[in-house]
Amino acid sequence: MLTAARPYHVAGEFRPPLWLRNPHVQSILATTFVRRGRIERQAAPLIAAQRELLLDCGAGVRLQCFLSSPPRGSGQPVLVLHGWEGSAESIYVLSLAQLLFERGFEVLRLNLRDHGETHHLNRDLFHSCRLPEVIGAVQALQARFPGRPLSAVGFSLGGNFLLRVAARARESSLDLARIIAISPVLEPADTLVALETAMPGYQGFFVRKWRRSLRRKEAVWPERYDFADVRGGLREMTAELVRRHSEFASLEDYLNGYSITGERLASVAVPADILTSLDDPMIPAGGLAQLARPAALTVTVTRYGGHCGFIESLAGVSFAERFVLGLLAGNGRDLSDRH
Repeated sequence: MLTAARPYHVAGEFRPPLWLRNPHVQSILATTFVRRGRIERQAAPLIAAQRELLLDCGAGVRLQCFLSSPPRGSGQPVLVLHGWEGSAESIYVLSLAQLLFERGFEVLRLNLRDHGETHHLNRDLFHSCRLPEVIGAVQALQARFPGRPLSAVGFSLGGNFLLRVAARARESSLDLARIIAISPVLEPADTLVALETAMPGYQGFFVRKWRRSLRRKEAVWPERYDFADVRGGLREMTAELVRRHSEFASLEDYLNGYSITGERLASVAVPADILTSLDDPMIPAGGLAQLARPAALTVTVTRYGGHCGFIESLAGVSFAERFVLGLLAGNGRDLSDRH
């Protein structure tokens, strides 16, 4: 599983208590209401300081972003990008964003198309291969911070998007300081199977969230969309929407379109880090051995952590957050206790 030529950095420092070593507990705590109240209270200064930006991403596409500027800080911009069916208000986004804000970073929280309350902004439907508009968003943000290279942190699908952005950085004239991907989607076909076969409840959770999103899209574009007959699980829904609303010939072509395995990351030349866990129930660890390993890319794995979890206690800073803060502060991968 782990390549001999470029060994992964195995982060043995992450040793959660026994009750937090279950991957499903980690994954559920990362996104559910259990921690929301505390995190929203802590993030109050970040939210009070935010202002909305509507970014011109090219080809008529607009994406929503929230900028929070601290009263005193380094002026260094950091973009935080959520996962599929998450948003700029997801608890894992707010938690990390507030920590960055406290440390003086200019914090940018981007909503992907049709995420959050943005279904009205663009007529066409979101799909995971809409990389040009995310590159356009980064270009628009870069123009707001001339001379200050942008760092970016993405979770799950957001991490997948940002790694693809990094692979296109040179040809897109992007000035990126660093990309950090937490539990990124590696091989979408494998993730789809995992969601269908993992602990009961994952597929239903995402289907419910996706249907709610589709109803919002339908409500603001009634002349364009009618999803009443889009039924089934994730595979059936994805295949039907790919057939109706994308340029892809098949479900397989679509899934391959946002895979980052094989040589997809070979062109990454900006510093890029992946943090993922071997027990992630949604991102099979076998995909790690299929990644291209340019010199700029470092892959760190943990034994525990689930999907976007890496939680050491319900009240403290997570291992993933310490990982990010260490990298952005220029401390390499020093994961010593910095609560």
